[in-house]
Amino acid sequence: MKTVVISLLGTTLDHRGFNSKRWERWRPTLSLCQHEDLVVDRLELLFQRDFQNIAGQLSQDIKTVSPETEVHHHMINLADPWDFESVYAELLDFARSYPFDIEHEQYLLHITTGTHVAQICLYLLTEARYLPGRLIQTSPPHRQETAVGHYQIIDLDLSKYDLIASRFSREHQEGTHYLKGGIETRNPAFNRMIEQVEKVAIRSREPILLTGPSGSGKSLLAKRIYQLKKKRGQLPGNLVEVNCATLRGDNAMSALFGHVKGAFTGAATARKGLLAEADNGLLFLDEIGELGLDEQAMLLRAIEDKRFMPMGSDKETSSRFQLIAGTNRNLFQQVEQGRFREDLLARINLWSYELPSLKQRLEDLEANIDYELEKYSQKANTLIGFNKQARDRYLRFAKSPEAIWNSNFRDLNASITRMATLSDGGRITPETVEDEIRRLRHDWRQSGGRHEASAIESLLDRPVDLFDRLQLAGVIRICQDSQTAAEAGRKLFNVSRLNKASANDSHRVIQFLGKFGLDFKAVKQWHERDGSINH
Repeated sequence: MKTVVISLLGTTLDHRGFNSKRWERWRPTLSLCQHEDLVVDRLELLFQRDFQNIAGQLSQDIKTVSPETEVHHHMINLADPWDFESVYAELLDFARSYPFDIEHEQYLLHITTGTHVAQICLYLLTEARYLPGRLIQTSPPHRQETAVGHYQIIDLDLSKYDLIASRFSREHQEGTHYLKGGIETRNPAFNRMIEQVEKVAIRSREPILLTGPSGSGKSLLAKRIYQLKKKRGQLPGNLVEVNCATLRGDNAMSALFGHVKGAFTGAATARKGLLAEADNGLLFLDEIGELGLDEQAMLLRAIEDKRFMPMGSDKETSSRFQLIAGTNRNLFQQVEQGRFREDLLARINLWSYELPSLKQRLEDLEANIDYELEKYSQKANTLIGFNKQARDRYLRFAKSPEAIWNSNFRDLNASITRMATLSDGGRITPETVEDEIRRLRHDWRQSGGRHEASAIESLLDRPVDLFDRLQLAGVIRICQDSQTAAEAGRKLFNVSRLNKASANDSHRVIQFLGKFGLDFKAVKQWHERDGSINH
């Protein structure tokens, strides 16, 4: 296989004058043809028309030191060798027109000569495989060495470099570990999600949408994404957080976009606004579904153009922020109801991740209990733990159907905090656990009706009568515990079905759910989103 080198003419380093002293100095392109262990069969020399004399002299010198090297001249037009766009375009035209023969020739792209802009363009074209070869870099000799110097071949296929590849893998693992708060989670779906979130956090500045029930960890994940990007030097600005449910009317516009003095009654002084405060940083808008339509429209323009108009101002301001949005609502349903802008949803839904509830991650329960205990121990400056009997009892209850975990990880945090606070001698006893279980049962009973109503209305995205809600809640509970609509029908119509000649159990269930715009599959896939129907 022949070796072909593509090189830009170095008008200074490759020249060194036309007298005999040029042989005493290192010349990078000439040196390529002087190495005993590198035979250059052909040199493709790129240069501008004004430097034909230098190119001709270099070609003659190469013929002297390496008669087997064939030199081909290519004149290129670089009006401004420091203009990235024009240099890249000219080199791309060369690459597209060159008759590469990768089956019989190997190509080396020389990146020592030419302007820094040209060298970068050669690198990019090689990385993109417009130039199908490897990079070669030459360097001058050390003292007391001949004028030949040294060379290094660089293959951009990083898979061949085990050390580099393992380092990338290690950094990725460290990033995902950080996003999980150091918790050794075992839920496969959650782990896969976090692995992708880590890649997106490092490689993208596009909006991220975090969905999932209240207390599933959206705010915490947003903070960790910011901290990870901050550690990697990607976000010099601040993390700015706001719960959109607290923003109403003029206060919403003012809080987000700022205002000038006198913009409205009570605006005694100017206000910068949260978007401006998040410049070069990260803006986390929790419960974004609570924003009004006017605020949504202005937010969309701020995301796309990085510009917006403060209230009362006739001048635009700019802010280059990254957005993370959080919601426990179904924004697609909100769009259908006219409560959320479809264009805004399309813009923030590029990277969308649904955080599972605690009930969906019971295999991670023990690790999260240990995490909460460690967090409390650090805050209280004392070591706290369960004795074995107490831990076993708490875990049995926590994983049982009786444990509702309405507020997900917030409930768990509060529960561990209470038991740790009441523990004597740093040990949580069975008695403390039993007291806590009684408290959780009581709290969940008290919130059951309110939570059920909220869950049903969230599922339907509209209020319903108490009579309908009670019936629907019971049917949904049975459907969620059944594998098929027929199985649910046999449970629901266990008496009346016996009096029918031909019982079509699944049809009766489907018909009932259809009255509310639901179907069996949708109920099965709901999985506590926007609340759940609890046992």
